[in-house]
Amino acid sequence: MSELAKRERDYGIDLIKVFAIIGVVMIHTCTTGYSGNSILSFDWISSIFWGSVSRASVPLFFMCSGALLLDPSRELTLRKLYTKNVLRIVVSMLVWASFYKVFHLAVGKALTVANIIQALKEVVLFRHEYHFYFLHIILIVYAFLPITRAFVKSASRKELRYALIVWFLLGIAYPTLKPFWPLTLISGIPSQWMINMTYASIGYGLAGYYFKTYRPSVRLSAVLTALGFSAVFGFTVYFSAKNGKLCTDYFEGMSIGVAVLAMGVFGLLYNLKDRLKAKPVQTFLRHGSNASFCIYLVHVFWLYIFRSLKIDVNLLPCIVSVPLMVCVIAAISYLCYAVISRIPFVKKWII
Repeated sequence: MSELAKRERDYGIDLIKVFAIIGVVMIHTCTTGYSGNSILSFDWISSIFWGSVSRASVPLFFMCSGALLLDPSRELTLRKLYTKNVLRIVVSMLVWASFYKVFHLAVGKALTVANIIQALKEVVLFRHEYHFYFLHIILIVYAFLPITRAFVKSASRKELRYALIVWFLLGIAYPTLKPFWPLTLISGIPSQWMINMTYASIGYGLAGYYFKTYRPSVRLSAVLTALGFSAVFGFTVYFSAKNGKLCTDYFEGMSIGVAVLAMGVFGLLYNLKDRLKAKPVQTFLRHGSNASFCIYLVHVFWLYIFRSLKIDVNLLPCIVSVPLMVCVIAAISYLCYAVISRIPFVKKWII
């Protein structure tokens, strides 16, 4: 029996991945709500609310990857890492990036040989659809897995906490607070102490492993969720109103509010793990988790289709239109997975 067959499925991680993919769809769906309405209007605030609720989604995916792939009991050789995990990401990224390029050319009635060649050049140079940034970053996270796995395997709980504190200070707190006094006074080498966003994502993986291994209490998770959401929503509204234009600094995945929100949501959802015993629930979570990568890849295509038909969240009050449209986009994207997953070779490499 294979290692995967022997390993008991972690429905807590499945639950987090389902929440995260719905959140990703929500993030991209509600943008027309806060970009197409005046600041502090009800629809604008409603869109910011939904955007804040879902803002931790991409960090949650990094945390899930860490929770699974940093587990010392899981075998992950360099050969397996690059011939399975990395290669699959690269192939699916190039295929879907090419699909989006051709789609845009077709919509713009510019589907010529010269334009297709130029588009393929852009695909090779990683000039992809905006939401593919996650794929670009996850390749770096995967490249560091042999190093982070070696650290996790030998590290004590105290050393893991220390690593998370250093990551949080230099990868999360410093970049968020750098525009404020007295950090604005810092120059020279100390101004470069902060960790680049791409590499800071590695820390989310470590956090996912830590929170899975040393499960936080429900109370602590709830407090972190409340504090994180309050920071994301409150600071976005405040600074947008103050500056007279949308401020997205506190929507960034490496901002303090989003990081705290991600850790809180991870803890809350993972604490539900022991209650996920009903077979229909487990079936739903398994299918949703398996489909999450495909949904991530295709949901933007359906957003483009709806927008071309003049259908977006501004047709109704955003407080109800955002979740309604998210349900529609997520359902259609899941149907894409249901179809593609029945094609053996395609299923293995592009979803």
